[in-house]
Amino acid sequence: MLDDEVVWPEDAIEVGRIVDAWGIKGGIKVLPFSSDPQALFSSRRWFLRPPEKPMGPKAAKPLPTLLRITNAREQGDVIVATAQDVADRNAAEALRGCSVFVSRASFPTADVDEYYWIDLIGLAVVNREGQALGNVADLLDTGAHSVLRVTQVETDDQGRSLERERLIPFVAAYIDAVSLEQRCITVDWGLDF
Repeated sequence: MLDDEVVWPEDAIEVGRIVDAWGIKGGIKVLPFSSDPQALFSSRRWFLRPPEKPMGPKAAKPLPTLLRITNAREQGDVIVATAQDVADRNAAEALRGCSVFVSRASFPTADVDEYYWIDLIGLAVVNREGQALGNVADLLDTGAHSVLRVTQVETDDQGRSLERERLIPFVAAYIDAVSLEQRCITVDWGLDF
């Protein structure tokens, strides 16, 4: 397949960044953006976006936008992978700094009551009383558990728009229900928190 024929999936999710070459046969080292990088292992098609400022040596030919992965494994904090399209160390070094994307459809199925962060971002958050608290803007990893960063635009007394932020621990004590189908999370959280 020629590189100009590559069609990016509509559900492409950034999952890591190429940080260096590995060995002399074209291996690459990828820093995953997740502590559990199963999305990288489950997909054999990695889509690349070059960095704004090239970090590796100038490539002899244009950088590929698709890598067909033949092998991937964990090596400490990184993933070491080989691809059909990367023949040697020089080609691998030219990819340094590229962002790695995979199709969301290729992610492994999450276990019951487990969610990918990407699926939670944008969901509406309401409390038990049905009051809207905002939408999930991001999640934070505190080590002990994840925290929803929920934002809501409110209007003050002078009619100015203000963004209110709530940090809600993503634990059973506060999360009553998550419905990906209805795009809503119900929480035990007051408006005044």
